[in-house]
Amino acid sequence: MRWFSVKRTVKLGIKSLWLHRLRSVLTTLGIVFGVCSVIAMLAIGEGASQATQEVIARLGSTNLIIETVEPPMERADTEEEVIFSYGLTYKDAESIRNTIPDVDVIVPIREIDQEARYLHRKAAIRVVGTIPWYTEVSPIHVISGRFLSSTDFHMQRTVCVIDEQIVGELFAFDNPMGKDIQVKGDFYRVIGVTGAPPLGNAQNGFGDALPAEMTSDGSAAGNVYVPLSTARGRFSEMDFSFSGGKETRQKVELQKITVKVRSREQVLPMREVLDTLLERLHEEKKDYRIIAPLELLREAKQTQRIFSIVLGSIAAISLLVGGIGIMNIMLSTVSERTREIGIRRALGAKKRDIIVQFLSETLILTLSGGLLGIILGFSIPFFVTYFGHMPTVITGSSLLLSFGISAAVGVIFGLYPAYRAANMDPIESLRHE
Repeated sequence: MRWFSVKRTVKLGIKSLWLHRLRSVLTTLGIVFGVCSVIAMLAIGEGASQATQEVIARLGSTNLIIETVEPPMERADTEEEVIFSYGLTYKDAESIRNTIPDVDVIVPIREIDQEARYLHRKAAIRVVGTIPWYTEVSPIHVISGRFLSSTDFHMQRTVCVIDEQIVGELFAFDNPMGKDIQVKGDFYRVIGVTGAPPLGNAQNGFGDALPAEMTSDGSAAGNVYVPLSTARGRFSEMDFSFSGGKETRQKVELQKITVKVRSREQVLPMREVLDTLLERLHEEKKDYRIIAPLELLREAKQTQRIFSIVLGSIAAISLLVGGIGIMNIMLSTVSERTREIGIRRALGAKKRDIIVQFLSETLILTLSGGLLGIILGFSIPFFVTYFGHMPTVITGSSLLLSFGISAAVGVIFGLYPAYRAANMDPIESLRHE
């Protein structure tokens, strides 16, 4: 009997709303766009956050990256030539290896912006001088050939491993394996090709969220990996620049040193140890910085939570506006149906029946709007990904949150009109014209 009563109430509610179809549709639109905006904004925020976290995670949760930083330089006005040496050195890498026992892997890295040529083609590149175990701390993987070996390093061979970007720019449809590319007058034999990690939709080795390496002239650069010993012998550590009639020579040995520890628990304590050691080695200036990807990952997750709350709150305002619109329409409906309410009360309907009747109509509006909003909310992230090339992730929690809020809006903003209708005097209602 109770099921029959509920079914009858819902049927009457649908019939009443159908009599004013345009008004019902316009009223529902507030809920539709509110639910849609909640899902879409949370999907965009979640997608951007996951892309950033994936980039940071690929840098290595057990890695510590020490980078060279150019310190402020004081120049004397009388000097016509300034020699300025700063940054990480080979001695730093040796000191870390010899004095810190808990370090698992140490990878010194030298980077030089250059131009590579093959036949009539040329491309901006970044020469990365490194050692054979570079792949243990880097997200790259070899998709063809091999990476640098200990023999290459000790014999200072002019061999190189190139990434897929260089393959596309220099070799087009040719097989690069065994070919020679020219870099600053020297020829390097291609022994391998590296690609992005198999995880996700990464590009350039770190994912779309990480900018491509840039050369000094601002153009995107692919990576060419050569033995560190070869880079040290073939490329000068001095960089020359002229300003105001003065010549400045800057000497930098290493751009990065990547340190890998055995577990995540050692990352932050190891950063303090490395900082203490490098402070003693670099007494005169602070020309380095230590980056812990694990800490960046934690900060990114915390930022994502705040970002999601902010985006969800902004989108939920539209649901609030939609709820106010529904209350307004239901109050108008109560005024229009005053005589109907009086007749139903005169025929024996209780206050509870009137409340259920009007509340059911409000819930039908909000729940139908919520379902339509979910459908539209699925489509918008798809178009954002397809046309805007931005990652989006729709989570189950965003669907439940948006639909739950729409249902709550229906109950909260429908209660007052329902109670107002139920508390009308039956006699006065019957006299209403």
